[in-house]
Amino acid sequence: MQPGTAYERYTVTVDQIKSFREQGFLKVEQLVPPEDIQELSDHTMGLIYGRIEVPGLEPPAPGLSIQETEKRYLRLHMLHRKLELHERYLLHPRILDVLEVLIGPDVMAMQTMLFIKAPGAPGQGYHQDSYYIPTLPDTLCGAWIAIDDADEGNGCMYMVPGSQYEPITRNVQKPEDTDEHQENLTEIIGVDRTKEVPVMATAGDVVFFGGHVKHRSIKNRSASRLRRAFVSHYANARSYTEWGGGNQNHILARGRTHLPYARPTFYPDYDPERVA
Repeated sequence: MQPGTAYERYTVTVDQIKSFREQGFLKVEQLVPPEDIQELSDHTMGLIYGRIEVPGLEPPAPGLSIQETEKRYLRLHMLHRKLELHERYLLHPRILDVLEVLIGPDVMAMQTMLFIKAPGAPGQGYHQDSYYIPTLPDTLCGAWIAIDDADEGNGCMYMVPGSQYEPITRNVQKPEDTDEHQENLTEIIGVDRTKEVPVMATAGDVVFFGGHVKHRSIKNRSASRLRRAFVSHYANARSYTEWGGGNQNHILARGRTHLPYARPTFYPDYDPERVA
């Protein structure tokens, strides 16, 4: 995905909208083209092995094994403020085409996370993203780009359909199953796992999910497969937030807003009203 790449506009169907409203999440198959996934994959390995320099990220120490090197980072936050490529994928036109329908037409781009779940790495216990990133009105939506195929073997996500209509749960604790989930994070107490469904994805698929949806991921139990994903969070650009320093620190990705907003760091001439 080079700057200025022209993409065929993605048209969201009525059935997809209905599914998102009913389930709280939507998987759009092969939304991101293979050449873009290859670029994300190559870039991620460059970060892991220290071939790409980023302030605050230490290169791997000499003599580390492949396994040790790939386990150094589980997730990297907010690199779109430091790296052009991360900002570019935060503003990927095909992602925004879908968000424009699900939460738009005005879209604010707020957060990026690069997940690098190596073999043996833990998942994250049940949580709701709006617990961490509140917006008013609450329009938060995640977009999870699968860089690798994700299944129950290498640590895919699980979601509770319909939980988008439940309030934000404040009843959280440290995970009980620390072999499965990261022990330094919290999880929602008492989620009925009989209602959860695995969300398996092929590289290039994108999973969109609302901020109230209860979801978790599981440990990567494969012997050799990574489970990498590029995850961004968005909200309607007319929602107010104090998260991350407020609206003025987040990019207006599509449409208009009466609230303050930031322009892209690497694309200052970016036009949120121009849709290819």
